[in-house]
Amino acid sequence: MTTLFQPTCVWDLKATLGEGPIWSAKDHALWFVDIKKQHIHRYDVNIGSKQTWHAPSPCGFIAPKKRGGFIVGCKTGLYDFDPKTGDFTFLTHVEPGLPNNRLNDGYVDHQGRLWFGSMDDDENSPTGKLYRYDARGLKVMDDDYVITNGPAVSPDGKTLYHNDTLKKHIYAFDLDADGHLSNKRLFAQLDAQGHTPPHGEGYMDGPVVDSAGNVWNALFFGWGVNCYAPDGRLIRTVRLPVSNVTKIAFGGHDLKTVYATTAAKGLSADDIKQQPLAGGLFRFEVDIPGQAQNEITHV
Repeated sequence: MTTLFQPTCVWDLKATLGEGPIWSAKDHALWFVDIKKQHIHRYDVNIGSKQTWHAPSPCGFIAPKKRGGFIVGCKTGLYDFDPKTGDFTFLTHVEPGLPNNRLNDGYVDHQGRLWFGSMDDDENSPTGKLYRYDARGLKVMDDDYVITNGPAVSPDGKTLYHNDTLKKHIYAFDLDADGHLSNKRLFAQLDAQGHTPPHGEGYMDGPVVDSAGNVWNALFFGWGVNCYAPDGRLIRTVRLPVSNVTKIAFGGHDLKTVYATTAAKGLSADDIKQQPLAGGLFRFEVDIPGQAQNEITHV
């Protein structure tokens, strides 16, 4: 019998800032990035093979396209990425006037639109924005973030969640069929105090929504993942043996296998001794499946 909610490390790659896992049912693989090392990683869950590509600049996310290949969000802009050749083709600048910003987390919604955030690479200034990218082009949808994370969308496609990491907030927005946002409100937050000194409960990192509408949120400096019911109640916490958990993805044939990226960034030499698997890719089983990975349709 499979033991639920018990994490194991499946790839001890010691990522500096592992992030953005996505599940590809086409090739039974987990794709993710290491932002600081400019790496794109692929883990084949059937045979355990591992591949790595080097991106043009620090890369915050990878998102699949309906036509094949991926879009990768880099500090220098959006790129088309063909893993068969390893080629990156430049698509568009995002913030050429903000050279200290970089792109962070990304998501493809049910209509095939790409959403992603930007942030101050020094994590000090509120220059980060939330973007939508579709056939109409690139559009700013929200702003005033130091560190953005997410977004993610509910199963009915009507609620978009997006995180302000330093404020420790998850926001919810109403999302209409045309991709417009309204009614921004606080969905969940972390208290300043907590059980894991000196950082309290950690910081809101990447969110993902399962098929029941529960919001799973990774905790940077928080040693795990919180799961919130659609009404914002905390209903579960899964603990990991490393402090910096960045995001999860639901995978496997039934979308009940969770993969979690983690990071060694911000840890001291003594921290690393206590957390030798920091930066590894982890896996655990859950009882409620996730949502299938959406694909970008306009490029």
